[in-house]
Amino acid sequence: MPQIPEKIHELTVGQLSARSGAAVSALHFYESKGLITSRRTTGNQRRYSRDALRRVAFVRAAQRVGIPLATIRNALAELPEERTPNHEDWARLSEAWRSELDERIKQLGRLRDHLTDCIGCGCLSLETCVLSNPDDVFGERMAGSRLLPERRSAAQDCRKQPSA
Repeated sequence: MPQIPEKIHELTVGQLSARSGAAVSALHFYESKGLITSRRTTGNQRRYSRDALRRVAFVRAAQRVGIPLATIRNALAELPEERTPNHEDWARLSEAWRSELDERIKQLGRLRDHLTDCIGCGCLSLETCVLSNPDDVFGERMAGSRLLPERRSAAQDCRKQPSA
């Protein structure tokens, strides 16, 4: 991994890509979504401050655990612009996501434990399906699919049509 001398306070997009492991196109995407910022030189080249390295690492780690980009952007907006974020800044942001991640872990555990049963049933919509109907919430109101509208029989359809 290329080292960047301490006296260099700004990184080119290539340097940021090499150091962060993110593709240049990903960095441009992150910038378009407001996750990182750059300034432009007189030659219209991007220059990133050194703290962009930590921001990119934070974005990539948050993405790996399934945090939506809008949530990541809102979190990054809380970080100080005038200094590199420190451990306490990152700890505060990650603590806010703890309950969301705990719930996601619980759902993934349920998926892991019941995936074979649900694939075996063939529909993922039975009233007892623990994946599409956790804790049988929909089974209290109705039986069968919760995603499809209630079907009428052909006899019901014939009765509603006017006779000629």
